[in-house]
Amino acid sequence: MPQAVALYIGAVIGSGILITPGITARMAGPSAIIAWICMALLILPLALSMGLLSARYPNAGGVSHFVSLAFGPRLGALIGWFFLMSVPIGAPVAALTGAGYLTAALGWSEPIRITIAAALLLFSLLINWIGFQLAGKIQVAVVGAIILVLGLAIVVAIPDMKVSNFTPFMPHGWFSVGQSAAMLFWCFIGWEAVSHLSEEFKDPQKAAVRGVIIAASIVGLLYLLTAIVTIGTQSYLNDADASLVHLIGSRLGIWGAVLSGLTAACICTATTVAYIGAASRVAFALSRSGYAARPFSHLSPRFRTPTVGIAFLGSCFVIILSLYATGLLKLELLLQLPNSAFILTYLAGCAAGVRLLWKEKVGRWISGISFAFTLIVFPFTGWAILYPLAITILFWLMTRKRAVQR
Repeated sequence: MPQAVALYIGAVIGSGILITPGITARMAGPSAIIAWICMALLILPLALSMGLLSARYPNAGGVSHFVSLAFGPRLGALIGWFFLMSVPIGAPVAALTGAGYLTAALGWSEPIRITIAAALLLFSLLINWIGFQLAGKIQVAVVGAIILVLGLAIVVAIPDMKVSNFTPFMPHGWFSVGQSAAMLFWCFIGWEAVSHLSEEFKDPQKAAVRGVIIAASIVGLLYLLTAIVTIGTQSYLNDADASLVHLIGSRLGIWGAVLSGLTAACICTATTVAYIGAASRVAFALSRSGYAARPFSHLSPRFRTPTVGIAFLGSCFVIILSLYATGLLKLELLLQLPNSAFILTYLAGCAAGVRLLWKEKVGRWISGISFAFTLIVFPFTGWAILYPLAITILFWLMTRKRAVQR
């Protein structure tokens, strides 16, 4: 159970907690707290939907497997490819974010940032190669350290909080609260990642459902408290993108800045560990069902981990970091590309939940609410829809070629 909870928290608490409390506070003022409360409550059905599906249908394919059961193997495989091709971009973004916080705290240069990001990714790849018995234990330690430091940041910031900083409460009206809520969706993505690991849980029923409830409660509370102290201290006025540094540094000085930088690196490493594990299992499941190259189904003789999938992700990371280092790809662009693919994965997973959990009143309702909520958010992806569209075209060509050869 502790490993399951740590994997969920590590997958969900990512770079969002480093930047969004300050950005939403600047966007909506103190009323951003309303957006945080609403999002924490609305995301719980989404988390529970993924948890219930993982408990009922544990499989390395995760959301792809759920969609296959509900709507057929071909659509399920396409959703699997959406997820698989999002992680090669999303993981380097997370690593660069964590490394950026650390180098900013220590005053280091951009080349060092890229080197640290590469080291974080390499560490995550090695952990996944060895297996989730070790990864789960490391994740427990990392997530425990993250919670302690975030708790410290909240506690040390309390003396600097002022009631006057919460007025005027809504300086930019209700629309700004809605904008903040839409942005906060990205802070709570990650519940789908652990569904791909459900096949490896000793007790999927217990780990998936109870683990999700515990993790969602911890994540929601941490996010909300961080947002409250960010507003109460007005640390977002100094630098909205790095409000956590100011929260800790205001009381602990340079050591606080270093601590916040290390925490950021740990947060992003926890995310990459979870997502690399999930994506490599998706590649394995797609190969097992005939929708990916056969070598992806190869397992390490010693650790029983999908080594070819892990190697594929490592190769993609090298390409993405190289393009970023040359300046051909900017972090802003990399942030946008996988977003629409992730949302489509959620949409399909929630739709599958409605169908597969139809006989269960709770499951049917939470899946339906999650589907409607995700559908509302989807138009905000904008031009980034081109990325999953390109994946769809390539998938269609691949399956058509396979049909012709048969």
